[in-house]
Amino acid sequence: MTFASLGLFEPLLNALDALDHRTPTPVQAKAIPAVLSGRDVLAAAQTGTGKTGAFALPLLQRLMQQGVPAGANGVRALILVPTRELAEQVHQDIQAYAAHLPLRSLVAYGGVSINPQMMKLRKGVDVIVATPGRLLDLHRQNAVRFERLQALVLDEADRMLDLGFARELDALFRALPERRQTLLFSATFSSEVRQMADGLLHDALSIDVSPRNAAAQSVKQWLVPVDKKRKTELFQHLWHTRRWQQALVFGKTRKGVEQLTAELIANGIAADSIHGDKPQPSRLKALQRFKAGEVRVLVATDVAARGLDIEALPLVVNLDMPIVPEDYVHRIGRTGRAGSEGEAVSLVCADEVQQLAAIETLIRQVLPRREEPDFVPDHRVPQTTLGGQVIKKPKKPKQKLIPGSTKDGSGASRVHLGAFQEDAKPSVKPVRAMPGFGKKSPKKPR
Repeated sequence: MTFASLGLFEPLLNALDALDHRTPTPVQAKAIPAVLSGRDVLAAAQTGTGKTGAFALPLLQRLMQQGVPAGANGVRALILVPTRELAEQVHQDIQAYAAHLPLRSLVAYGGVSINPQMMKLRKGVDVIVATPGRLLDLHRQNAVRFERLQALVLDEADRMLDLGFARELDALFRALPERRQTLLFSATFSSEVRQMADGLLHDALSIDVSPRNAAAQSVKQWLVPVDKKRKTELFQHLWHTRRWQQALVFGKTRKGVEQLTAELIANGIAADSIHGDKPQPSRLKALQRFKAGEVRVLVATDVAARGLDIEALPLVVNLDMPIVPEDYVHRIGRTGRAGSEGEAVSLVCADEVQQLAAIETLIRQVLPRREEPDFVPDHRVPQTTLGGQVIKKPKKPKQKLIPGSTKDGSGASRVHLGAFQEDAKPSVKPVRAMPGFGKKSPKKPR
């Protein structure tokens, strides 16, 4: 199968040739003809399988064929994404695909000045890639108009429809024309999200090109049990002993990300960080340095779990397990992309066993465990099952000590231990409450 056989026209085929994209991926093979025909689509596919091309290529062709100008401050196709990093990545892909097309595109997100975005919108654009919050700001300031909108795309739709974006999305959907083509793409879809999607889609084609919510087979996954306080130490131990060359490390909090980054730099490992508190230019610079090989360890919160397309990234490390199981799939999807092999290592402490069980249930596999001899945890990480069950070892019953004997049963002379037996009754009688103290004494009948 070729891209030409899917119905794409020559300008897009030339762009794909320049990008060395020869063969459609499974999700592209199923989605491109449907989008070209104007159908709504709900597509689930693993990360790194070409989802952006699946909606962007046919969308660009339809915009060229329809040929309706956007008009002042207008937009013809809207692509909503959850993070700034993903917005940049998708926009770069759009620009590459449209290299031979006379279409205007714009990326819009918060954390940077809104004025340049407003200036670019004055003449109208064909495609805008945006985060919901910034797009709503632009709309409220009359900088963007949706009267001529022909298509709406929700990329990473599970996160877009999550409660964290519900308010912004509700406001945006009210402003969009009802007659439009709607496309929802993501690696993970919960049953609840699929029900919510029913209200947005009309006669939609549902595409599942891989097991739902599954991790890519190209990623080798395993975990190391460890005590929480020794996670950073264990990571550095693994870095040196296994001679890792580059790693994307995910932490739970911004503070934890910065602490690990500082410690790695202090120990001579080139590191940088990405999280929500950093200005967007700093986040982009850290990513560029990582892609260029100047930084060997990029430490990030889940803002980097989606949208980072790093060529041949060998390793993802979960310093902290994610709270949301689906985020695990997106995290490890940064490696093993486009058919290459990758590795995902999780450092798991006893407090995270419930999160581990939920993740294993989602991906339908129990992660193999590899203990590091010098890092065997004092607090054991219980075994887990695919059903989400945590298997706890039964506690050993306390051994009662009998007066005159020891734990080993010998009759050696010892201090009398009767008062310390588990079932022994206290030898001192409780003192009765005196009148006027504690509870009031009942009044005597007159």
